Amino acid sequence: MLASEQLRASEARFRQLAENLEEVFWVSDPQTHRELYISPAAERIWGRSLEELYQTTDAFLESVLPEDKHLVMAALEKQAEGERTDIEYRILRPDGSLRWVWDRAFPIQGEEVDGAKLVAGLAADITERKDAEVRIQQQVQRLSALNSIDNVISASMDIGLTLNVFLTEVLLQLKVDAADVHLLNPFMQTLEFAAGQGFHSNAIQNSKIELGDTTFGRSVLERRMAHIPDLSALEGRFMRLQYLGSENFIAYYSLPLVAKGQLKGVLEIFHRQPLNPDPEWLDYLNTLAAQAAIAIDNAQLFEEMQQSNLELSMAYDATIAGWSRAMDLRDKETEGHTQRVTQLTLRLAGRMDIPKQDLIHIRRGALLHDIGKLGVPDQILLKPDKLTDEEWEHMRRHPTYAYEMLNTINYLKPALDIPYCHHEKWDGSGYPQGMKGEQIPLAARIFAIVDVWDALHSDRPYRPGWPKQKIRELIVEQSGKHFDPRVVEAFLRMLDESPDL
Repeated sequence: MLASEQLRASEARFRQLAENLEEVFWVSDPQTHRELYISPAAERIWGRSLEELYQTTDAFLESVLPEDKHLVMAALEKQAEGERTDIEYRILRPDGSLRWVWDRAFPIQGEEVDGAKLVAGLAADITERKDAEVRIQQQVQRLSALNSIDNVISASMDIGLTLNVFLTEVLLQLKVDAADVHLLNPFMQTLEFAAGQGFHSNAIQNSKIELGDTTFGRSVLERRMAHIPDLSALEGRFMRLQYLGSENFIAYYSLPLVAKGQLKGVLEIFHRQPLNPDPEWLDYLNTLAAQAAIAIDNAQLFEEMQQSNLELSMAYDATIAGWSRAMDLRDKETEGHTQRVTQLTLRLAGRMDIPKQDLIHIRRGALLHDIGKLGVPDQILLKPDKLTDEEWEHMRRHPTYAYEMLNTINYLKPALDIPYCHHEKWDGSGYPQGMKGEQIPLAARIFAIVDVWDALHSDRPYRPGWPKQKIRELIVEQSGKHFDPRVVEAFLRMLDESPDL
């Protein structure tokens, strides 16, 4: 009698403990899948009454999603063989809600039915944990996407490339069907298509948004987000629909892209299903829009800087060309000489594998090769008779004058080799420094041959131009004396291959 009372008391304590657990405690027959005991917490997780769960042998299995049923069946097979199991799976409750379940089972030692050990287990609703894991994973993916966009912004100033990478991440991270970016044309006060992804046709590329003329245009101008839950309800009232054709979009969002207080464009998002985003989605959309605005601003600043540099470079070259023309006009005997030797020097330099980035300095140097003659008095420079030794000494100083004139101009310093050194000779007998061999800059060695060729080939008041063969023979004879032998070889090959010279 005492033992029986103790057993009943123990059973009562067990039931009280089991029925107050947050988790489900259950006992089943693994052979028949019949539940022998289920704690009340099962009602909260499965959304079914205990009577229903007891009554239907497969009530638990009926709730498991088809994609996860193989996990549960494999666990049941192991339990029938007396093994422990630990699984996570999803169930669909009668109200249509989806829940994640953690289920751990183990055999009960000493308890058998028809020779098979009973199985007990604990089950818990882990939906919140799984949702948190998904959110964390989503946040990691979104941060990674922002980093990818940032890397593209840092590595490339190509606005087309940047926007396409950006839109790829927009579709991927926000799980929407299509998106585009329109950039502001500040002169026409319109937003014009720049890039788009996810559209079935190219019609959107022809779209143009007039600022202030429509409700949408005003929202952009006022820098407000625009949201249209159902585009089909605005048939005839949303002018953008004419470019969307048969896209069948339903949900629509647009955000103005603003950087440093200035409107740069607009980001549009389209989805073919209703879209009910949570606050995190909207916050990320705003973050993406801010990053796109920065990318556009950086690219536009870079383009403006490139344009300014181009205009400045053109102004520099125009100034140099003006100086060159002034020298030709002053020394009419050499009119046109500067342009000819410049073009020929560049051709020869190209054949000698001079880096392309150095050709601009060679061009400038060739144009300015005789700028030092501006420091030579007219009575010496334009004297029709032979110069005296004193006058010749003055004339020989024009490379030094060139150096003194150009050395203080930073952008012309790399071009000094030709104006300063083109009268140096391979054997060291030149001027003004008496440099020898490869001490002489290569650009000056190249120019020296071209300068002599053009000077001798041109008619002068005191002599006609030499025949090409005679000049060629002189250049060959002066190889290793006046001229660098390697440059002589390249020049002669160029003559043989260029009938126009």
